[in-house]
Amino acid sequence: MAVITKVPATFEDLLGVKEKAELINGRIVYFMPHGRRPALVAKRILLNLDPYVESLGVGEAHMDNVGYAIRPMMPSGRQSFNPDTSYFVGPLPANDMKFMEGPPTFAVEVRSENDYGRAAEIQMAEKRDDYFLAGTLAVWDVDPVAETIALYSVSDLVNPVIFRRGDIAHAEPAVPGWRVAVDELFR
Repeated sequence: MAVITKVPATFEDLLGVKEKAELINGRIVYFMPHGRRPALVAKRILLNLDPYVESLGVGEAHMDNVGYAIRPMMPSGRQSFNPDTSYFVGPLPANDMKFMEGPPTFAVEVRSENDYGRAAEIQMAEKRDDYFLAGTLAVWDVDPVAETIALYSVSDLVNPVIFRRGDIAHAEPAVPGWRVAVDELFR
């Protein structure tokens, strides 16, 4: 993870970044790109989620690299999110070229090669805390190595529901009624 030296960076600066990044404490924080497997899993989640969201007629499903602006800055310093897949219910930006305003309703974080180990677990837990503090209703922590999905929800921030192969996963209460076979995502 690298950080831009210009401080404080703005949302306009973040819009000019070509790589996956988030705005934290006035700094642009870059993220390593996904490898093949995490990218395939994120794509399969989106390809399953999007038609369901379209059928609901409420909100939008988004792919990787859609930015969510959080204003004002959170106590942690976080100013934006950039989940791997997401669902958003809320007002759309007046300018479609800008970030979504506010947090995703449902955020999916698919682990990459560097998202394992004690330090990574701490960073992921802190980011989940920020999601919920900002107003996100459910977060999936997707592990393509273990082939599991940990659902953290606003009703229980500490004890995730773990979905494994053979299970049918959901994202309640964020995406009511949506279900997907775990086997389909990790095929």
